[in-house]
Amino acid sequence: MTLEQLRIFIAVAEREHVTRAAESLGLTQSAVSAAIQALEQRYATQLFHRVGRRIELSEAGRLFLEEAKGVLARSTAAETMLSDIGGLKRGTLRVEASLTVASYWLPRRLVAYHALYPDIEIRVNVCNTSQVATAILNGESDLGFVEGQIDEPSLETEVIAQDHLVIVAHPSHPWLAFKAFPPKVLLSEPWVLREPGSGTRSEFEHALELLGVDARDLKVAVVLPVNEAVLGAVEAGAGVAALSELVAKRSLAIGAVKKVGLTLPARPFHAVSHRERYRTRAADALMELIRSEPTRSGFNTDLRVKNSLNKIAANSNRGKIDSPILLKTRSNQLAKNKKLKET
Repeated sequence: MTLEQLRIFIAVAEREHVTRAAESLGLTQSAVSAAIQALEQRYATQLFHRVGRRIELSEAGRLFLEEAKGVLARSTAAETMLSDIGGLKRGTLRVEASLTVASYWLPRRLVAYHALYPDIEIRVNVCNTSQVATAILNGESDLGFVEGQIDEPSLETEVIAQDHLVIVAHPSHPWLAFKAFPPKVLLSEPWVLREPGSGTRSEFEHALELLGVDARDLKVAVVLPVNEAVLGAVEAGAGVAALSELVAKRSLAIGAVKKVGLTLPARPFHAVSHRERYRTRAADALMELIRSEPTRSGFNTDLRVKNSLNKIAANSNRGKIDSPILLKTRSNQLAKNKKLKET
């Protein structure tokens, strides 16, 4: 059994589709099929059920998947530790980030980090808060960044920034005329919400609890997986929504939506890491950069970050920049975004 066979098995198991797994790995479909067949024949165990043109994990396959992920994570950790011996001259920084953080807060920090450590490749997976927690627990990434609360004893969290949720509505919405805003009014109109498990939704539900409102009583009209889709639905008059001020900033500026006069509590952005797993020097360097900011706000960047951004701009003007920052999404999130825009 080889690490390459494990990588192939995990890719197929997560997608339950040979062709998609092959595309994600940059391999031919026949090479992927041969690797799976070799594993099954070598250990006389059926890892997948073939159902027509589809494949499904067998019970043996489900059990093996967790072990395979663990072995691959330990292999990656060992490789990373050896790379660390050489300092920050090479290696990969693996980051998980929830959607709001990844889209509106993290990019400037990653660009600044790349200016300081240009030989470190940065890989970012974009998903919701609960998926970030799972990835850090499984050792799939070095650091996570989320806007939601994580209640997991094995994970350590640190506040790195402050954000504000705002309630936004179409410019013609009757709530905009309210001078006083009793919280119970929130139950009277349809809502456009993020999906369960997202940090934005969990923080909004927590804010409602502090206001004495049960989130289960809301009139939920639409549930969408990305902030921009939620904002677009509000602009179209589908209902009201609670979003990060970072997300709504541009639409508020051009008057496409208006802010409702009810103030919600500020919410923190958190860095997430495993309490017991080895954390790379590359990850520590990113945290050092973030901690060096004089204000923990989503809207401010310290002098060190600005200098790094200036360096990036200068190199770009001379044609020397070749950024290794790679953004990926779980569950075909980019495809979903494209589909939402097209519809």
